[in-house]
Amino acid sequence: MNIHEYQAKEILKEFGAPVSNGFAVTSIEEIKDKIPSLKSKNFVLKAQIHAGGRGKAGGVKLVKNIQELDLEAKQMMGKKLITHQTGPKGKIVKTLYIEEASEIEKEFYLSCLVDRESSKIAFISSTEGGMDIEKVASETPNKIVTTKIDLNEKVSQNDIDKILHPFSLDGEIKRNAEKLIQSLYKILINKDANLIEINPLVITKDKKLTCLDAKMNFDDNSIFRRPEILKMRDLNEEEPAEIEASKFDLAYIKLDGSIGCMVNGAGLAMATMDIIKLYGEEPANFLDVGGGASKEKVTAAFKLILADKNVKGILINIFGGIMRCDVLAQGVIEAAKQVNLSVPLVVRLAGTNFKEGKEILEKSNLQILSASDLNDAAKKIVESIK
Repeated sequence: MNIHEYQAKEILKEFGAPVSNGFAVTSIEEIKDKIPSLKSKNFVLKAQIHAGGRGKAGGVKLVKNIQELDLEAKQMMGKKLITHQTGPKGKIVKTLYIEEASEIEKEFYLSCLVDRESSKIAFISSTEGGMDIEKVASETPNKIVTTKIDLNEKVSQNDIDKILHPFSLDGEIKRNAEKLIQSLYKILINKDANLIEINPLVITKDKKLTCLDAKMNFDDNSIFRRPEILKMRDLNEEEPAEIEASKFDLAYIKLDGSIGCMVNGAGLAMATMDIIKLYGEEPANFLDVGGGASKEKVTAAFKLILADKNVKGILINIFGGIMRCDVLAQGVIEAAKQVNLSVPLVVRLAGTNFKEGKEILEKSNLQILSASDLNDAAKKIVESIK
């Protein structure tokens, strides 16, 4: 689960990390009441959306006075912001964050994340702050230092020195940076975060270390035990279909293709999407119904796929282990009748009760194409939508 910058900074502040003073608003009228809390002459106005690249898209503005702030805020609120991460649809700005402007002397990049490959916590540090870290990794990988640490109560001094080495810090700034490393680590562990990114981390002209921008992502699987994080969820930033899917505990991601997919198991879902592409079409979604899906869950999944107007055909690929093929068949029939199925449907069943499942589908009088294996299924669904 992603949260906004202003929410990430609230968490950073809670754990003692240095951030600029600021406040969030959802209406222009709120600015007048809250602006006296800021002491700087200049302000930074930031659009709050779950996407990077806001600055280049006009979503970050430096303003010199309250009048200019009011004018820019009115133009930004409600604006569709299109960045390299939002895609052409963009995102509507519904929340603004206003903070005291900082006079920047140096910019760095600092992040910590769960590194699943090594089963460790990875800190990434770079002198190339304020830039797209993926671009830095691609063009100048020597400017990125990755330090992987074992899970402990806190980060060792030896690891801290490795993390901060590229920054060449000393004195009080170095001591504050060391405290920041420990704060980020505590947040990652105590809040079940997957990623904490500070970009840029800056040294101001008055020699203060400040987290100028912040991004956090949290583990969906543990969010049930973090109600304080769940409260920060912004449904306006999520696809309506993905919100609906979460109600039924379905792993759903909307894509741009024309063939809807319903599969049990993430690995099988990826293989299904790959073979659709192999036959020249694009998947419309990633959808894993899980191992023990009920008839109601399958029905919800089917409706979810058909709600996408881009879907021209549906491929269902089920390998019944815990999931029973007859249960899936009943869910498919029920959903197809409720939504008046009007696109080709190819079903490949294997495993537990697959014979019973096929028999149920055959007796349904619905236009369903049966496939013997995944290769056959992909070939049939691609041919059927041409």
